[in-house]
Amino acid sequence: SQFVKFANIEEDTPSYHRSYDFFVSRFSEMCHSSHDDLDIRTKIRMSGIKGLQGVVRKTVNDELQANIWDPQHMDKIVPSLLFNLQQEEEGESRSPSPLQATEKEKESPTELAERCLRELLGRAAYGNIKNAIKPVLIHLDNHSLWEPKTFATCCFRIIMYSIQPQHSHLVIQQLLGHLDANSKSAATVRAGIVEVLSEAAVIAASGSVGPTVLEVFNTLLRQLRLSIDYALTGSYDCAAGVSTKIIKEHEERMFQEAVIKTIGSFASTLPTYQQSEVMVFIMNKVPLPSLQQSIEAGKAGENRNRLTQIMLLKSLLQVSVGFQCSNMLTALPSAFLDRLLSSALMEDAEIRLFVLEILISFIDRHGNRQKFSTISTISDISVLKLKVDKCSRQDTVFMKKHGQQLYRHIYLICKEESNVQAHYEALYSMLMLISIELANEEVVVDLIRLVLAVQEIAQINEDNLTAYNRCSLFALGAAYLNLISQLITVPTFCQHIHEVIQMRQKEAPYLLPEDVFVERPRLGKSLDHLGPEVFFWQSKISEVLGGSGYNSDRLSTPYIPQLTDEDRLSKRKSIGETISLQVEVESRNSPEREQVPCSTRSCLIPLAPRASSSLNHLQIVPVGTFLGHGSPQGGVRTEKKTILKVQPPPSPSGTITAAYGQPQNHSIPVYEMKFPDLCVY
Repeated sequence: SQFVKFANIEEDTPSYHRSYDFFVSRFSEMCHSSHDDLDIRTKIRMSGIKGLQGVVRKTVNDELQANIWDPQHMDKIVPSLLFNLQQEEEGESRSPSPLQATEKEKESPTELAERCLRELLGRAAYGNIKNAIKPVLIHLDNHSLWEPKTFATCCFRIIMYSIQPQHSHLVIQQLLGHLDANSKSAATVRAGIVEVLSEAAVIAASGSVGPTVLEVFNTLLRQLRLSIDYALTGSYDCAAGVSTKIIKEHEERMFQEAVIKTIGSFASTLPTYQQSEVMVFIMNKVPLPSLQQSIEAGKAGENRNRLTQIMLLKSLLQVSVGFQCSNMLTALPSAFLDRLLSSALMEDAEIRLFVLEILISFIDRHGNRQKFSTISTISDISVLKLKVDKCSRQDTVFMKKHGQQLYRHIYLICKEESNVQAHYEALYSMLMLISIELANEEVVVDLIRLVLAVQEIAQINEDNLTAYNRCSLFALGAAYLNLISQLITVPTFCQHIHEVIQMRQKEAPYLLPEDVFVERPRLGKSLDHLGPEVFFWQSKISEVLGGSGYNSDRLSTPYIPQLTDEDRLSKRKSIGETISLQVEVESRNSPEREQVPCSTRSCLIPLAPRASSSLNHLQIVPVGTFLGHGSPQGGVRTEKKTILKVQPPPSPSGTITAAYGQPQNHSIPVYEMKFPDLCVY
């Protein structure tokens, strides 16, 4: 107590010769007292803590005594305080402020040690943070306190609340460095460090993670890749294949989940522009088939690629969930979107689902996602209380630029046999959220055409899908058209959709979500012999919407996805499919030609006998013209008469409207042109 009184004396002039080394050693020793008598032990420890507090107060503001921050002192002071903090039961949660503690708690060594530690950290200048935090890390290592992580979390909660906010990133950087230093420690230890990191990031919510934001994520992603290697090889030394420690795969999975959670925690503290950078950074690390240099060969390589893809996409999903950006062009830059959608073409069903969920989290800016978690043919959508805003100019530009790309991937995902209920729910949410968030009249028309094309996939079944897949696609189309018809409120359109749904309820309930998307789906056995009354007709929809000002020409043109280089790089595609172009046979003998929907795949090589007599009339046309890669002005020329009626490509200055139900002037894109019979087989 005499030393404490001395420590509280304010001196006008600094001391040039006084040293406190002895006091630091003696007070630290008292903090660790193990006297048999509990009361005496408590008093000795509290005296030691008060002594250390006095040393700190006496020296911390004296420039000539700055050596109190030297490691030789910090390595005694900090562990002494932590030792007394440990005496509290680990399961008990601590208050972030000692002011909220009771008088009894204030008398305990634990509470006194916490107050002293807070005071010490609060006085730490920029250059002293490292020396104050390093002993904490060493203490947690030496006493195996990362597992369980309760005490470690408690310590860093005290640290983050006590230091000056602008120093937060220094603590986080030290934790990252400590994680790297423990790369070959047990998964439970690494997981403890990572979860403490996560807690620290949430507290440092000001976004002050320092100038090297991407380095934070680089470290976490590096640890993620190492963990994947450990789990696959069973060794901490992947090259040697020999390890003295037993690696438990479930513990590595636990560590990976902790890293992913922490990536989300860090990202949530960043401003929007930095979140965008982080997502691009993560996406660029995803190994894709289109980038052969990042794909490893062999079975082990495939496993590593798949696990890496899944873990990185899960990380990306964590970041995107907390991402809020009103401008979709900014949120989804072209390079990022291209790579993300490339992942959607992979065979792996889990990867496809992650891609859909990531896209949904970007598009859903008004919290409507959960309202579409259940697929149904709801009779009154007003109960959903949807939040719908007018489509902004930026959103219109985004859909002009990327709309066809999104439709194409939705279409291709629908054709996957490995889809399960979660995929159809995500596809449904995706369609509805585009309709609510990003749609003008043109987008709505294209979405309706897309859903009718999906109905055709199930009806014709060229891909030999299972009965469940086919019924799911029928049900998906019914649910979407039911909602979109109520959103655009054209009575005749609503009537047609309602009539078809009623017929399905009566004749084929297995084509509706209420029978398909349940725990035990009730599927139909005769899907190839369905009557015309249970289908939604493109001709009918074109007629009723065209009468209300929608583009009837576009509505009556079946949706056919444009094939791109991406298909050539996808493992799922054969060479024959890659070089093929989907075109529609122009001739329609009956007005209800659509009752037998047909989407003919064909190469542009007129091999049919009936076409041979006309070959002399045709000149050679670059394939790029048909694939949409040719010159914008490039048409198809003939010698004396036109064999192909080719409409010009869409004008870049086409009319754009912000509301549903208004006429627009849009020409037919190249990939939707109609070609006569002689060019197909």
